[in-house]
Amino acid sequence: MKTASFLAVLALGLAGPAPADDDTPPPLPVFTLDPAAISVMGVSSGGYMATQLAVAHPELFTGLAVFAAGPWGCAQGELSRALNQCMATRRGLPEREALTARLTDYRRDDLVGAAERLADQRVYLWHGEADTTVAPALGERLAEQYRRWLADPETQLKAVRQPGAGHGWPVTAADLSETTELADCREGGAPYLLGCGLDGAGEAVSWLYEDPETPDDTARGMLWTFDQTAFDDDLAERGFLYVPKACEEGAPCGLVMALHGCNMNAEAIGEAFVRHTGLNRWAAANRLVVLYPQATSSLANPQGCWDWWGHEESLWQPEPQHDSRAGAQLSGLVRMVRQLSGQAKRPAE
Repeated sequence: MKTASFLAVLALGLAGPAPADDDTPPPLPVFTLDPAAISVMGVSSGGYMATQLAVAHPELFTGLAVFAAGPWGCAQGELSRALNQCMATRRGLPEREALTARLTDYRRDDLVGAAERLADQRVYLWHGEADTTVAPALGERLAEQYRRWLADPETQLKAVRQPGAGHGWPVTAADLSETTELADCREGGAPYLLGCGLDGAGEAVSWLYEDPETPDDTARGMLWTFDQTAFDDDLAERGFLYVPKACEEGAPCGLVMALHGCNMNAEAIGEAFVRHTGLNRWAAANRLVVLYPQATSSLANPQGCWDWWGHEESLWQPEPQHDSRAGAQLSGLVRMVRQLSGQAKRPAE
């Protein structure tokens, strides 16, 4: 942790962000982060949001990992399209030309990042071939987009289709506690951590970061909570942050933002996602802070999804720009990253 931030936290009468069970979450701290080692990962609605972040701010996110989600820009601000063309394909697959036109318009208006920065990203994509929530063909549409966008798809993109796997994030038993059970690989369901014999977090980290250390359970870290209300009113009050001990002590570290899916926030499944995806083990071994923001349920968003179809803006904006730099929720998440890396003043000030 940087000295200035640490002293500011002490001035509040705290020794740092609170453990995950504290009643009053403190503000986000500041760490010494390597700007070339910031990535975003997500599953389902979190996968859609992760791609939105990566396309809107490729200068910030050098890596992207998506589990069980479809192409960028798919919903185009319409819930009906999200349900019928971006999860199921009752209306057919999303048209490539329409998505390309959306990206072109956004780039013209400076609502997404430069094509040159997008071309430099490293990308890991995973989809289960038995996924009945988000059709596997939609994951392939996302892979097609990145094959066009990346400078060298052969070395920058890894797209995995796992036979017999359903909808969720694949994990291994090594990542579970005694009280958390894996979901069936094919059937899925809560907590959407799939027992498919694949360490999805390890696969993603190994692709996005150069020569990572394999976890050996000697490295240590702690799960903290933080106050999200300063970043976006429509988020849950409490977010989570996994901090390796070395990062807490001031060592230069990377950052992974990890986004849950619908019905996967702490409100729905407790701390299963923030503790048992496998990311924390890899983070501890490789000095990666993991940011686990939390969406919350509402009348417009009853399942606590991330805003990948425009629910936060559709009531007042005819054409929601949720998937751009103008997106309210997307902007709040970016402010979290900038706060952690010392690129912005504390939002509450």
